[in-house]
Amino acid sequence: MTVVAKRRAQMVEETRAKLIQAARKAFAAKGYAGASMDDLTAEAGLTRGALYHNFGDKKGLLQAVIDQIDGEMVARLRAEQDRAKTRWLGFLAESIAYIEMALEPEIQRIMLLDGPAVLGDPSRWPNQNACLRTTTQTIQALIDEGTVRPVDAEAAARLLNGAALNASLWIAAADDPHAVLAKAVEAFRHLTVGLLQTDLG
Repeated sequence: MTVVAKRRAQMVEETRAKLIQAARKAFAAKGYAGASMDDLTAEAGLTRGALYHNFGDKKGLLQAVIDQIDGEMVARLRAEQDRAKTRWLGFLAESIAYIEMALEPEIQRIMLLDGPAVLGDPSRWPNQNACLRTTTQTIQALIDEGTVRPVDAEAAARLLNGAALNASLWIAAADDPHAVLAKAVEAFRHLTVGLLQTDLG
């Protein structure tokens, strides 16, 4: 890659990063509908043309913001898994941490309220496929080590991921998110314990 091409690629990345940062701030503060493209491009010091060129439209920009937040959530969940004493406790900690993130204003508004309203069913988002693969692999490993009963790993992963996602959506839309969180986490723990060979939960 020539120096000119390298610099051009770097400028494109910088432009994208500025737009994503400005949009993330605007979507979190005002919501997707309330954030005007003129305001967020002005905040980034860029033009609407830069937004259209890099993301196609406001919806494409929302997708990019969601992808960024999702990447951060995945890193945080992986850290939960790594801190745990066993694979099972790590899986449980990761799942509950995911549900608890529904209390965070930015995640609540962008990922759980505006995201589904604008981009459709979150269980069909590309990042959910990656999440499903990881959960399936974890459950298969738990089956292989004898912690979890011999069930179909993908079926269990789909059901547990669906339960965690729906719990998060419920919390985000609730009048009293903290009260709903407590109920959702308790029920989720009971659901997961049913997979164990013996009661390790």
